[in-house]
Amino acid sequence: MDFDMLGLAPRLVAKLSELGLTDPTPIQKQAIPHAMNGRDVMGLAQTGTGKTAAFGLPMLDALLKNGSKPAAKSARALILAPTRELAKQIADNLSAFSEGTHLKTVLVVGGAGIVGQMRRLEKGTSILVATPGRLIDLLDRGAVRLDMTEFLVLDEADQMLDLGFIHALRKIAPLLPKERQTMLFSATMPKQMAELAESFLTNAIRVQVNPPGQAADKIEQSVHYVAKAVKTDLLIELLDGHRDEMALVFGRTKHGMEKLSRQLAAKGFSVAAIHGNKSQGQRDRAIKDFREGKTKILVATDVAARGIDIPGVRYVYNYELPNVPENYVHRIGRTARAGADGMAVALCAPDEMGDMRDIEKVLKGPIPVASGRPWAPSEEEKPKPRGGRGGPRRHGGGQKPGNTASKPPRHKRRRKPAGARNAA
Repeated sequence: MDFDMLGLAPRLVAKLSELGLTDPTPIQKQAIPHAMNGRDVMGLAQTGTGKTAAFGLPMLDALLKNGSKPAAKSARALILAPTRELAKQIADNLSAFSEGTHLKTVLVVGGAGIVGQMRRLEKGTSILVATPGRLIDLLDRGAVRLDMTEFLVLDEADQMLDLGFIHALRKIAPLLPKERQTMLFSATMPKQMAELAESFLTNAIRVQVNPPGQAADKIEQSVHYVAKAVKTDLLIELLDGHRDEMALVFGRTKHGMEKLSRQLAAKGFSVAAIHGNKSQGQRDRAIKDFREGKTKILVATDVAARGIDIPGVRYVYNYELPNVPENYVHRIGRTARAGADGMAVALCAPDEMGDMRDIEKVLKGPIPVASGRPWAPSEEEKPKPRGGRGGPRRHGGGQKPGNTASKPPRHKRRRKPAGARNAA
């Protein structure tokens, strides 16, 4: 099957051919026919499987066939994405697919000037790609209206839930017309997804390519059980083995990843960092340089876990394991894109064993061990119990059972001479 057989407009098929896209991916083969029939679609597929085209192509086809001009401040189609990087990637792809047509795509995300975004929306747009927070800002200012929106897409819906956007989505839902087509795409199916689907979808058909949480077959995974103090040394040693290949390194905190990027730069690596403390311009430049091969290593927090679609990424390192086990799947999904092979390497310290067990539970199997051994429960770093340095406080104000004499307060006790203390 090729795109022409799916019934898409000839000009779309021709543009796809120009872009080198001729064979639909499995999620595209399953989702596009239902979407073109006007059905609501719930699509479950990993990152990197072509979901943008799966929802974007049937939507563009419908917008081209109904060539009505958008009203002022309105959007005929709305696409919501959890991160700025992913929203920009979607907007870029849709602009490429619809190049040469009358369709206009507007991107609105946080971290960019809102006044300019308001101006771009004044005459209305065919497609609006937005992050939920910035869309709420624009709605509150009366800069955009959703009562004429014909198509709605929620992409990476599970991460929108992870990032706490459920309240924003509840606020957006009543502003949309009931008569619309909705598509929801996600890599995993958390319990809260049922509520989201019920709020937005009507009689949806479910399409699925890989079970939720399952990593891509072409990703070779491994884990190093290593003490936290020597993680950086091991990472440098591993990266040194493939300096000319592109690698993504994921960690938990903004400050930690900024520090790590400086440490790697000091060792001569070509590296950039993206995290929440970087401006949107800095993040865009870092991804652009990484995509063009000007930098070989990109250090990131989960803010970018689903916003980077770069086929050349060969290695993904989990320098720190994610707190949410499903995010491990999203992170390593940055490699093995477009059918290529990839390597996913995790570094697990003692205090991360609980996270590792949760990840392996989601994967439904153990990750092969490259070095070290799984930390035993006694080796895991656990918070010390309350009630003092040595353990839980005894009943009776610290007295031993059977001892009725109270000890004098610490500041009134006489200290032994140094010699006596040393002898003891």
